[in-house]
Amino acid sequence: MSTALGPERNLLQPKPESCRMIKILSPIIDNDDLAKLRNISLAGFRSVTLPMRFKTSEGGEGMRSALKDLFETAGAAIRSGATIVILSDRQVDNDYAPIPSLLATSGLHHHLVREGLRTKATLIVETGDAREVHHYCLLIGYGASAINPYLAFETLDDMIRQGLLTGIDHRKAVNHYTKAVKKGVLKVMSKMGISTLQSYRGAQIFEAIGLDQKFVDTYFTNTPSRIGGVGLDEIAAETIERHRRAFPSRPMRLPDLDWGGHYQWRQDGEYHMYNPETIHKLQYSTRTSNYKVFKEYSELINSASARLCTLRGLMELKFADNPVPIEEVEPVESIMKRFATGAMSFGSISKEAHETLAIAMNRIGGRSNTGEGGEDPARYIPDPNGDSRCSAIKQVASARFGVTSQYLVSANELQIKMAQGAKPGEGGQLPGHKVDEVIARVRYATPGVGLISPPPHHDIYSIEDLAQLIYDLKNSNPRARISVKLVAEVGVGTIAAGVAKAHSDVVLISGDSGGTGASPLTSIKHAGIPWELGLAETHQVLVQNNLRSRIIVQTDGQLKTGRDVVIAALLGAEEYGFATSALIVSGCIMMRVCHLNTCPVGVATQDPVLREKFTGKPEHVVNYFRMIAEEVREFMAKIGFRTIDEMVGRRDKLDTRKAIDHWKATKLDLSPMLEMPEVPAHVHVRRVHQQDHGLDKALDNLLLELAKDALEYKKPVEMQLPIRNANRTVGTILGSEVTRRYGAEGLPDDSINIRFTGSAGQSFGAFLPKGISLMLEGDANDYFGKGLSGGKLVVFPPTAATFKAEENIIVGNVVLYGATSGEAFIRGVAGERFAVRNSGAIAVVEGIGDHGCEYMTGGRVIVLGRTGRNFAAGMSGGIAYIVDQDGDFAERCNLEMVDLESLEDAQEEQFVRDLIARHMRLTNSARAQHMLDDWAQYREKLVKIMPLDYRRVLAEKKVQAAKTYVMVHHG
Repeated sequence: MSTALGPERNLLQPKPESCRMIKILSPIIDNDDLAKLRNISLAGFRSVTLPMRFKTSEGGEGMRSALKDLFETAGAAIRSGATIVILSDRQVDNDYAPIPSLLATSGLHHHLVREGLRTKATLIVETGDAREVHHYCLLIGYGASAINPYLAFETLDDMIRQGLLTGIDHRKAVNHYTKAVKKGVLKVMSKMGISTLQSYRGAQIFEAIGLDQKFVDTYFTNTPSRIGGVGLDEIAAETIERHRRAFPSRPMRLPDLDWGGHYQWRQDGEYHMYNPETIHKLQYSTRTSNYKVFKEYSELINSASARLCTLRGLMELKFADNPVPIEEVEPVESIMKRFATGAMSFGSISKEAHETLAIAMNRIGGRSNTGEGGEDPARYIPDPNGDSRCSAIKQVASARFGVTSQYLVSANELQIKMAQGAKPGEGGQLPGHKVDEVIARVRYATPGVGLISPPPHHDIYSIEDLAQLIYDLKNSNPRARISVKLVAEVGVGTIAAGVAKAHSDVVLISGDSGGTGASPLTSIKHAGIPWELGLAETHQVLVQNNLRSRIIVQTDGQLKTGRDVVIAALLGAEEYGFATSALIVSGCIMMRVCHLNTCPVGVATQDPVLREKFTGKPEHVVNYFRMIAEEVREFMAKIGFRTIDEMVGRRDKLDTRKAIDHWKATKLDLSPMLEMPEVPAHVHVRRVHQQDHGLDKALDNLLLELAKDALEYKKPVEMQLPIRNANRTVGTILGSEVTRRYGAEGLPDDSINIRFTGSAGQSFGAFLPKGISLMLEGDANDYFGKGLSGGKLVVFPPTAATFKAEENIIVGNVVLYGATSGEAFIRGVAGERFAVRNSGAIAVVEGIGDHGCEYMTGGRVIVLGRTGRNFAAGMSGGIAYIVDQDGDFAERCNLEMVDLESLEDAQEEQFVRDLIARHMRLTNSARAQHMLDDWAQYREKLVKIMPLDYRRVLAEKKVQAAKTYVMVHHG
């Protein structure tokens, strides 16, 4: 998080003075450091402090004039030699109010860009209005190099004086605060895929919601703002109102500050749509089947929405002059099949809550979602009463937690999580104290060790990679439909068009609201945009490109009532997801302590004592969705629709509110959301065609025929076939059939033994289950062994090859991504990101590229040659062994979560040697043979990579085992 201050020179003409800058270790600076910069006396550096303030008596014009003066003064100062511009809002008094620091910073940044002066000086902001991580992200994102939040520091001092903070002095408190802010900013940068603060500064990767376009063009140039909103006059008016409270015109009692309540409900704070009254009415109505009370809840929610809580609250439904008799409207049972519950992992919520949702959705014919956390195979077996606890939607996220062949085969829908909904771009996180024995088993992880998903780019770099994953999953379960979860953001329509072209059956547009509370508060409040915007754009783009007819559009994000569903349908969605509301029906009381494992009602905890307090029943959830569907029917009758299909995309039945009585909302313009492109009559506005996944052309159709004896009678079969790189995902359909018939146990080892000759395409052996062995004489593309589930893969160069295998690449990137079990022996070098998220497979390879074993949680990997950089980043489990021939492996290993050890245990040494010997037998590896012949020398070059958390857990288990032994044998 270090950064440099001072003028930036010409990158195309580097000179010694180009390096002459001031390095600071953090973009958040304290008062002492700011004083040093303000009084700097180094040659080539000169600072100037400019006030961010305006005269309150002049209102909006005063702020506009003050900003203009600020920009001109800054430009003149830089032209006269100033290299550090400090923007300060300290100079406020009775007559002058502070200009919001973000407005002044961004406006000056863009002014200097337009004047060609931006690289000649650094911007530093001295402000009292920066408090939260998001504030710092915005200031840096719009050009600030450093920020001094003096009021935050003074607040800490005041808390120390009052005894609210004890055992800490000013320096320590400031250090802790700045450290927390830095970690928050770094988290935001990482989820946006930005590696350095320099790249993040000025990147302005934000979308404005509710800001006037002319205002944005002037002060936040090139920031998307699609629905208009407040401008400079309204911002000035609000600033003046706050200023008047701070500087009253006559003596009065010091007024209380606003209580806030943005993150936690307060009776006299920010309004929350879910509050004690609405939660009570929702739970009471669903537990007593009282539709009258449900309508009271619905009226409260809808009226709250109209109080500017949501964009849909600004829309009106156009009721028909001649309503349809409700008896003619599509029945409740049909509508409920369009409902799904959100992707909440087992682990983020309790076993009881997770299974309650699954049972309820299976009863109504809807779909529950596993989330990315896997699913206990015991749930695949129906209960004695006929209920099923099996979630219909199985999510496949970047983490691949528990994604086995059996998991995939048991699904009705496989969902690729490209975004996190309430926390887009962020991987799901589960703290170690929530990872108990059961969750660790389901997720293929280690108890007590925290879990985090890799960012999606680890295996999806482009729309082509996404298309490949869609094809892989369709091969893994040809009977399931494939969906892709995207987050609502500007440009999501273009991405959705790519998803449709990549042959996904469903696209889910997830809104910014919701989340199970396990994500950082910054992400819950400041990530993503409302689903109304994302859904409207997606439907428009898909219709415009004649793609809407081949893909189902679903949306979710704090849907609460039948009115929400109707508006979602009119904006273009056929299916609808509910998460928070379903949890509230199950007993959640919105304590917002999900991440702490202390949920008092047993919904979002793994504590067995607290889980006993869970009172939710499937009947409650069924009642909720039945009432939602009934309310949908009532609205459909009033608008004039008999079926949901008729209603999809009918934006002509929506109108923006004619009279918006709030002074800050008068300039909002939702008409862009309601526009529809003019298209020919044959272009459909809902899904009417099935996607063609091309499975009829797959090589696996031949493999199924040739392996019939093994599939039907468990007789071993062998075959030899040519292969070429047009043959993608070979072995996966065959593997799915093995799993469908024989479950997780598969077939005995080597029951189906296939030897291929040639070049294999993408995803060779993906999700291969136990009992199938694929031997490849040739080479393979990316994703070799993706999700390996117990099968065996062997690859080696053609016997006639004259090159050295250990010096040449034989398989592509992202090999063994998310493997859960099985073996892979690779004679040759693999590409980048080898064994990322491996949680159980054993692999021997003769060299790999960068980022090997990232986020690995289990299994064993042996690399007989050189590795690339950043090995073991995020590795929390499993063990890797590297032959460090040149003695420089430590320089290429990411040591943040692992230690490097020598191979000292005799049993472990024998394990490694046996694997290398097996590798030599299967691949005829010259490298392995050479090592075995000179084992004493190579043994000393073996480096063991041991994750710190994994070692700690193993040590604890060893101590516990010793205690158990003493108790059993010695009483």
